[in-house]
This record gives sequence, C-alpha cells and structure tokens, in this order.
Amino acid sequence: MLASIKEFFRVISELKYIVPLLRYKWPELDSNASLAHFFQDTVKEYSDKDFLYFEDEVWTYSQVNDAANILANKLANEGVEHGDRVVLFMENRPNFVISLIAINKVGGIGVLINTSLTGKPLVHCINTSDSKKCIFGDELSGSLEGVLSEINITKSSDFLWVEDSKPDNCPDWASNIKNNLDHSKTSNLNETDQVIAGDTAFYIFTSGTTGVPKAALFTNQKLVAGSKNIVMAGYRLTNEDCMYNCLPLYHSTGLILGLSACIQVGASTFIKRKFSASSFWVEVQKFNTTAFVYVGELCRYLSFQEACPEEVNNPITKMVGNGLRPDLWDTFRNRFNVERICEIYGASEANGMFMNLLNKDQTIGMSNIDIRLFEYDVAEDKLKVDENGKYIEIKDHSPGLALMKIAPNAVYAGYTDAQASEKKVVTDVIEDGDRWFNTGDLLKTMDVGFALGRKHYQFVDRVGDTFRWKSENVSTNEVAEILNVFEQVNMANVYGVQVPNTEGRAGMVAFNCDPDTFDWATFSSFVDENLPFYARPVFVRIIDELETTGTFKLKKNELRDEAFHLDKVNNDLVFIREPKSECYTRLTNDNYEKINNGTINF
Repeated sequence: MLASIKEFFRVISELKYIVPLLRYKWPELDSNASLAHFFQDTVKEYSDKDFLYFEDEVWTYSQVNDAANILANKLANEGVEHGDRVVLFMENRPNFVISLIAINKVGGIGVLINTSLTGKPLVHCINTSDSKKCIFGDELSGSLEGVLSEINITKSSDFLWVEDSKPDNCPDWASNIKNNLDHSKTSNLNETDQVIAGDTAFYIFTSGTTGVPKAALFTNQKLVAGSKNIVMAGYRLTNEDCMYNCLPLYHSTGLILGLSACIQVGASTFIKRKFSASSFWVEVQKFNTTAFVYVGELCRYLSFQEACPEEVNNPITKMVGNGLRPDLWDTFRNRFNVERICEIYGASEANGMFMNLLNKDQTIGMSNIDIRLFEYDVAEDKLKVDENGKYIEIKDHSPGLALMKIAPNAVYAGYTDAQASEKKVVTDVIEDGDRWFNTGDLLKTMDVGFALGRKHYQFVDRVGDTFRWKSENVSTNEVAEILNVFEQVNMANVYGVQVPNTEGRAGMVAFNCDPDTFDWATFSSFVDENLPFYARPVFVRIIDELETTGTFKLKKNELRDEAFHLDKVNNDLVFIREPKSECYTRLTNDNYEKINNGTINF
C-alpha cells in the first residue's frame, strides 16, 4: 500500500514536465523553425559556451557558427540553392556538424549517408538523391573512389574533400573544401531567412522491409518538434548538461535525440566516431557527461564489461534511446545507478513516436497519437482478418502489429519514393477510407501501475523481411540480391536469428551448393566488398532445396527457428564467420558451445 502511494505521488510529480509537452504545438509549416534558426538562437545566448568535445578538440557555439557560415557562403557561391541536395558522407566529428548546419543555413537538403556503405548500396543512395555536391571525409575516400565511375556527380569541384586527423593529400578527383573559403564571412546568411519548417532538412536512409535503402524525408518541423519534445519530457536537459553521443549522426537517434537536443538548450556534447565499451566510463568521467543517448546494444556491451573504478559514482543521471530490452533494464539501471531511463520508440519515416515519460521500467512508454495493435500471422507475414474480412484488434496484453493512424497531428511524410511510401500504408482499418502507417513491429500493452490513464507499451519484435543487428536495420531482400550475384550462389534466403548474449538478430543465409567445391575464401571477400559490416551474414546454412509459399515467397520461419542450432538443422552443414575472422569456417560442436556460453561474443 505504501509503495502504491509513493508511486502515485511520484507520477503526479512528473506532471510539471508532461503538461508543457501536451500543450506544445508543432511549428507552423511556413514559420522560421529550422535547425539553422534554433542553432543561431542558441548561439546568441550561449556564444562562448563549449558545444563540441571531440578527441583533443573543443568547439564553442560561436566557433561552430562561424565555421558553418563560412562554409555556407562557399556552398551558396558555388551554386547550392534552396532545396538543392548535398551528400554528407563523413564519420562523427566536428566537420560533420559544421557541414550539416551550413547546408541547412542555405536551405539545402543534407543527404546523410551511412558511413558503412560501399559498392552498389552507396551508389544507389547517392544517385537516387540527385545531389548537386558531395561533402566527404578523407576517412571515406576509398569507399567513394571504388564507385566513382557509377556516381552521377561527375565534376571534381563537386566532390568536397575534408581532411581528417592524418595529413593526407586531397585525391585528384576531388576538391579540397578549404579552397576558396572567405574567412571573413562569419555573419549569419540572409538566405537562412527563407528556410522554413516545411522544408525538407535531411534524407535519412532506412532499410525498409524490401529492396535497397530508402530515403526518409525529415522536415525541419519534425526535427524541431522531435528534439524539443525529447528535451522537455525525455532528458529534462538544461544548458548545464553534457551529453555522451557515440551514435552515428547520419541516423535520427544520434542526430535528433542527441545533437539537436543539446542545441535546443545550449548543452555541451562529447561526440565520438565509434562506440568503445572499454573507454566509455573513462570518457564519461573526463567530460563529466550527465546524459547519454543510447541504443540497446551499447547498454548490453557495457553490462558485459568487467567492473571498472570509473563506473562508480559516474555522473550519468539520465539517458534517452531505444532498444534497451526488458531482460537488461534492471541490471543496467542498478549497476550504473541511472536515475532516469527514457526509452522511446519510432522510426525516421514514422508519423508518431512513443516515449517513457513517467520513467516506468521496461516500457517504451505512451504516445499521443492513435495507435492500435492487430493480430498478425507471422508465418504468412500478414495481418489476420475475421470472417468479415476486417482486421482483428488486440484487446489484451498479447503482441500485435502496431499501426499508427495518419492524421493532421500525425503527418506521414514517407520516402522520396512515392511508391515505397504507399507500401507502408494500410487503409480501411477501422473506418472506410482511413489510413494507417504500418510500423512493421510487434508491440504489446503492459500494466505499469498508476500511469495517468494512458496505455503503456513494450516492444516485442520486428516482422517481415527486416531485422536489426549492430544498431542497424537490415533488409533481407537487399542482402539476398547482393549475395545472389556471387557465381556459386543460386538463390539466397536471408533471415535474422537470435544469438545468446547479444542484442537484435544476427544475419544468416541459406542456399544450395556443393560445400566441398564452394570457394569460401572468395565468397568471404565478396561479402566484405559488397556489404556493410552489419549486413554481412554471420552464419551460412547449406540446404538441399529452398522452400517457398504458395505465392513463391521464400519460407523463413522454420529456418529462423532452427537458426544455427546443430541439433535442429538435420544433416545440413552450417558455417560461421567468427568475430575478426577473415573467412567462413564449419560450425563445430566446440564453437557452437562457445557461442552458447558467451566465449565467442558478437
């Protein structure tokens, strides 16, 4: 009884943060609400405050603004106009942030490319964006150089090279971004006055349920509202906070929940190229980071680390992110003494999101949009219907496919590809003519006690042809299409499988071949050259024949359930690509046991 009373008053105390959020109205589409504008507003108030910490560099808000203005003037002088697209292909570092803001200042659209991409996926993302220029880091010169002949940006002056930590020379097919910079042009640009909330700010590429990466449209309105909401009711961030951000800034989690949230309130942020569990707590202490933007995989890695002195009395008090699974939640909170965990749920292309506003355990929280869960046939990969052909809504705590109603307060912008956008829409769900965004995910409601009368939800799993690995969404169809190019693969069936002690699902592929004559070394090299690290299959199963459904879709469910388990795959051979291994090798009973007991850790 006493615990219930305490929980009641704790939830009531949260209202001072939630009420302003409920009253918050998204910016009007024709208003001057944009990344550039709210960044410039913050610069006025916190000009000399430290903004970015990166390796040995420290940048104040005014220094970043000056550098962004100088670059924005260069882009404008070289013909980048309002609505033009500019590729940004660079690892997390200050020049990424400067370039991002500069593009927004001239009203351009930042085409944010996953730094892991190579080969045809990289070509596809650049060419379909119809970009005028490409700003890229020296660290990724090799990835671009390998596909130059296929990219529709052809002039060397349109490839803007940005030096990295080592003094490499600019390649002869590109132009040094420092050329023709006018360092006197540090004032804010007049062009920024024309940038409005309704303008597209970025293309953020996401692997959907089918095909190659698709560019989700991210407007300034969505950027401003998303980061504002997460500041007010997520972190409760202030200008005195410093955030630890090692997530890629080309994705919405690192960019919106991380960088943009800091800009909203004048907070500082430590940015890092890539996550390192071994150095995490040392850096947390060094930069006194009070906030952390996360994905579940990072939390799992940290929980598996040996205890270190720096984790004790660490300054992190609040964290926002997604993918912290229920089985890890309490362990993480209790070991590292984090007061506030605000798990969120959403997608770059989605028309709504969930947020754990009340700091409840093991939940993605609640949403202010119309969200419904419906019975889903995982085996047939489709929504179930009743005898009248109507979708069956979940009424208990069972998992169901989450659909979000498309409405004026839940606008669906979709992708640059209109046909792909429409494939994510389900119609006539509750009423004739209604339209709903298909999240592609199974959720369930949960009882969290006193919760202001709002339903709370928990993420269950992904459905269809997408799985998540290494913090990335992987399209099984996209991977299969690439693997099918390899001469000795007749038809690849790709799916994700669960691995003990890991987050998400590891990639696995099944196909028919002669394992005695199959060239595993060449195949391994082919995989490395054509797929980003997160999309490379960890396991290969050699099968006699691929089974299909009545509509000729490859059957995945039995394969997914049997996975790499040697006691379930009958007489089929299974091969594995162990961490840091250069080639696939036969999965033996010995390394199978090592996977199960965590000795082999992915």
